[in-house]
Amino acid sequence: MKYLILSALTAICVASCDAPPKDYTPPFDTSQYKGPQKGVQNQLLVLGSPHLSQLPDSFEIVSLTPVMDRLTAWQPEMIAIEAVSGLDCEFMRSYPIRYAKSVEYYCWDTALARNATGLSVAQAQAQAQSMLDGWPENPSAANRRNLAALFLASGDRASALVQWLRLPENERRAGDGLDDVLVEYLNILRVKPNENYQIAAVLAARLGQERVYPIDDHIADIPSKDPDAYGAAIEKAWKNPATEKRLEAYDILNKDLATSEGLLAMYQVFNSSDQAPLIYQSDFGAALEEPSKLGFGRNYVGYWETRNLRMSANIRHVIGQNPGRKTLVIVGASHKAYLESYLHQMHDIRIVDAETILK
Repeated sequence: MKYLILSALTAICVASCDAPPKDYTPPFDTSQYKGPQKGVQNQLLVLGSPHLSQLPDSFEIVSLTPVMDRLTAWQPEMIAIEAVSGLDCEFMRSYPIRYAKSVEYYCWDTALARNATGLSVAQAQAQAQSMLDGWPENPSAANRRNLAALFLASGDRASALVQWLRLPENERRAGDGLDDVLVEYLNILRVKPNENYQIAAVLAARLGQERVYPIDDHIADIPSKDPDAYGAAIEKAWKNPATEKRLEAYDILNKDLATSEGLLAMYQVFNSSDQAPLIYQSDFGAALEEPSKLGFGRNYVGYWETRNLRMSANIRHVIGQNPGRKTLVIVGASHKAYLESYLHQMHDIRIVDAETILK
């Protein structure tokens, strides 16, 4: 009798255990329950950007003018950027077996600022927040130099640049925590081709803001056990017609980056509604179908989704602490649709169409 039951269970499993589960759509869609009904609502604009450091030599910072003018007209009250916070970098430094390369790629060594201020990242972070909590209506040049030094020591270079740009030219000098080395570094950031500095920091200073907010996350980074095989598998998946279409479009856009109209056109394309499906087909959708036995493509997509979920959580936290404002998030173009999709689910966030703002 026992064997008959086992045989029956085996037959049932053969028939059904490998069958895909039926699709289930959760009945509660958080995006359909928005609030508050009274008061100023939170607005979120996600700007998909090329990484300016990777653009051809023909790119000039002045070409950003029409993009900057359109963002200024929208009047964001907070700006968040694709940068890892100093505190997250400190955590990753404590775990070099896993994060050594991530620290090398995404974190700034705060030793120079620590030498000038005598403060650890955590100490500088706490002092910077304390200064901001008691920030005077008319801060002195010494206040701004001191806060810039604290931001550098905390690992927040873009916010340090905001303070530097808000100083009159004749007050951009050493003192109040800034030594000559840090002054030189801030002046390098002023001209560095990076959207965190040339768009976010410049725009924040122009709009009278005191800082920007780093919201990137690399805690999900895990070194592959076979990095060569992993890299080869993902690169093979990327070789597809959608990628060819993207590269052809970028080649055309790159030819006109010496003009303001050309760079504006690139931002308009990167933020158009047809980009997300194309990026998915070229990149993450292709990786999902990558056939390696170890599932390298699915590892990659898992990392990507986790990173964007954590970035979304960081953005949601910033907005939650400062309700009723317009927030601009500046990220690499591939992040844009994921952040919009995840954050659209939040009760207290309304997504603004970047394509409309950039017209």
